[in-house]
Amino acid sequence: MNFVGLSLLLALSFALAACSSNENAGENTENNNEAVEEKGELVFGYNNWSENIAVTNMWKILLEEQGYEVELKSMEKSPVWAGIAGGDLDVAAEVWLPITDEPLYEEYKEDLDLHETWYEGTGLGLVVPAYMNIDSIDELNDNKDLFEEAQIVGIDPGASLMRLTNDTITEYGLDYELIESSGPAMMTELDKAYEDEEPIVVTLWNPHWAFADYDLKYLEDPKNVYGDPDDIYYMTRKGFEADHPEVVTWMNNWQMDDASLGSLMSIINEEGDAETGAKKWIEENRDLVDEWVK
Repeated sequence: MNFVGLSLLLALSFALAACSSNENAGENTENNNEAVEEKGELVFGYNNWSENIAVTNMWKILLEEQGYEVELKSMEKSPVWAGIAGGDLDVAAEVWLPITDEPLYEEYKEDLDLHETWYEGTGLGLVVPAYMNIDSIDELNDNKDLFEEAQIVGIDPGASLMRLTNDTITEYGLDYELIESSGPAMMTELDKAYEDEEPIVVTLWNPHWAFADYDLKYLEDPKNVYGDPDDIYYMTRKGFEADHPEVVTWMNNWQMDDASLGSLMSIINEEGDAETGAKKWIEENRDLVDEWVK
């Protein structure tokens, strides 16, 4: 074969290879599109509690991997319930029952669907650093002189924890002022006091990453105002299960404990960004999440 013939043959071979490559790429793109079919938009409502932020962002990523577009709306707890009951929100990942969210549940239960438990055995109450020589709520009045101001640093005013803390102040006759703030603001105050080993009383709950990062203790509650431990459920708007049965199936498979939820919150806290931290945690716990979304 002469040089010209050989050149033509090589050019033809390259052209055929390029066509084959383009066809394969097209097939791969088509397969990928089939694997992640667009399934519509879901709207999650959440309030500013650390574990709520963590699991809501976790589910955003997991559902987006399955082809859903997920919008997150941050608000106080009461508007989350109203949004689910009114159909403006699709899913809220956190319902504490039978104690903490009981008033909201009684108000809205006819207009929403409550689903499976995903975490068992919560805690909430008044918390102090372990270095403080106070062990019970009924010791607070006798130790007011420890504080420059007799205050309990609270969170969002609409939170059930704040309602229970107001009840606690009344039941124990505490001569303390409950300060309304937010979860992050409360943690900022706790961090500053803890660093200087100063006295502080805060409203806190578990699961929460603070118990991993600080040596803290709940004050005993002899009158049991804060009640027995709750379990955490999730809820959806009416009709959601009929519209998205696979999502309900996946979320009903969902189970977390102190170790798994604590590690999720800890990574998010380290990363400083909820979605980035949740993505990292998912990749490190792919076997676990695959048990839910299957």
